[in-house]
Amino acid sequence: MKREGWFAPYVSSYFWRFVLIIALGALTVFSASSLMYTSGFLISKASIPPENILMIYVPIVGVRTFGTSRAVIHYVERLVGHDTILRILSKMRVRLYNILEPQALFLSSRFRTGDILGMLADDIEYLQNVYLRTVFPSVIALLIYAAAVISLGTFDIAFALLMALYILVLVVVLPLISLLITQKRQREVKQERNRLYQKLTDAVLGMGDWVISGRQSQFVETYDADEKMVARTDAALRSWARLRMFIGQAIVGIGVISLLYWAAGEYADGAIAGTLIAAFVLVVFPVADAFLPVSDAVEKIPQYRNSLERLSGVEADKRNGTEAARLPIETETVNGVRSETIEAAVAAMHTQGTHIQLKNAGYRYGTSEDWSIRDLTLDIPQGKKIAIIGRSGAGKSTLLKVIQGVIKPSAGSAVINGIDAAAYGDKIPAIISVLNQSPHLFDTTVANNIRLGDPEASAEDVKEAGMLARLDTLISSLPEGYNTPVREAGQRFSGGERQRIALARILLQKTPIVVLDEPTVGLDPRTERELLSTIFAAMAGKTLVWVTHHLVGAEQMDEVIFMENGAVEIRGTHAELMEREPRYRRLYELDRPEAFLGE
Repeated sequence: MKREGWFAPYVSSYFWRFVLIIALGALTVFSASSLMYTSGFLISKASIPPENILMIYVPIVGVRTFGTSRAVIHYVERLVGHDTILRILSKMRVRLYNILEPQALFLSSRFRTGDILGMLADDIEYLQNVYLRTVFPSVIALLIYAAAVISLGTFDIAFALLMALYILVLVVVLPLISLLITQKRQREVKQERNRLYQKLTDAVLGMGDWVISGRQSQFVETYDADEKMVARTDAALRSWARLRMFIGQAIVGIGVISLLYWAAGEYADGAIAGTLIAAFVLVVFPVADAFLPVSDAVEKIPQYRNSLERLSGVEADKRNGTEAARLPIETETVNGVRSETIEAAVAAMHTQGTHIQLKNAGYRYGTSEDWSIRDLTLDIPQGKKIAIIGRSGAGKSTLLKVIQGVIKPSAGSAVINGIDAAAYGDKIPAIISVLNQSPHLFDTTVANNIRLGDPEASAEDVKEAGMLARLDTLISSLPEGYNTPVREAGQRFSGGERQRIALARILLQKTPIVVLDEPTVGLDPRTERELLSTIFAAMAGKTLVWVTHHLVGAEQMDEVIFMENGAVEIRGTHAELMEREPRYRRLYELDRPEAFLGE
């Protein structure tokens, strides 16, 4: 599939708007130039006795007309320009979200929070400036360049070529020199700011640990040192910008002197009237305002390129990692399976049940990487409850992604009701719901957070789900019941209460399969046992895939699978493993010492 660029689609979509913006920009410069030309003529004409009062009156009307039109046209140009760019920005942000959303389960492993923040806050804004500060000013400068040289050429071709040379230095030579001098530093500034985003978000996420360890001053000092390093690079760029502006203004000054000398010569030869000398000279200043920003516009190209590379990299990650599993269901086939077949299979699951089967499944994140899981064979019919246990890095999370169809096995197969799990694509949420270790509660009411599982659910449906999740006592203690705001990230509630609200949400989702991804991490033993008891009672009849580090509640599972280095180390029912596997028995004793006190 051909990758869509970040510029071309918007140029074609908004082509006539872009033409209008450039035309208005050129008209703004024309009005400003005409204002200065008319003003110069008026001042000179007023200094000598007029042959006719109209010789003064007409320029006065011209000054008023061009003065007003310059302000009005400039306002309209800014209005149309910013309206267009904000529309493009909106589409860019939606596009970035659509790129990131299918990778939601990968974000923490592929990107840092600072990278995501940098893309949302900086990169999209930089791409906005491509149009406003680079493309439009450069095109307008070229149009004014051509118009100025042609206009002067009607008086004197040789002098027009000399002025063309001066302008060429402003719009081509100086910008290229500026680009060569600053491109390395521009990229460094962009990269250093990205690192600051990463460092700041990392510190904010771990703020409590910085305070507890008493090292918050150390972070402030190191962050301040990093900021000063960026400031030094910025200062070097600003120093060059001042020198570049001085050079540009010097060239404009040379142009003014040259034009004054030429106009005086033309007057001496009788080619032009003396009143036009000031008019010609004053025109230089508004025209120069169109040329001087080009250097700054071109200088920013390295920063644009850096932003574009990062956005394109994220898009490539999506395409390489998850695109196959997230193709729109409207396409004729998804991973070789017709969409009608997928829809029929999903509809049948809610009445006939599901059957998950992995056969010799293996997955690795790169051809040179180790296998995250290997040679896994699982058979999970509807209603079966399995626990997957293992230390961090054993392959549990990768196994869940394979079951959910987020990633397709590099070897073997993973199917649900005979269809590749990856082929279900956007239909997976109708089949599998997930309760993880840190479910997010949005800053709205309890009811709305539960209703996320089914936006069409009635108030009675929400209450029924809350009852199954044993939220009755909690809800009755809240000032507005289900309409009580949960506050940002659910700060009103404890960890166990947040998990129960999230449990009600997935119960409302009514999927035949539920994945529990360590939902009791961080809870005290009593809350953990109560929550597990609620979950197991509420999940009666559903297929349950439970990933955990602990063995509390393992006795209620139909099968317990212990993973090590991506492979199944031991498996069986809780009773079988307690009888034949000393290692499992020791782990269970560590998690449930009260069960062995009487022995």
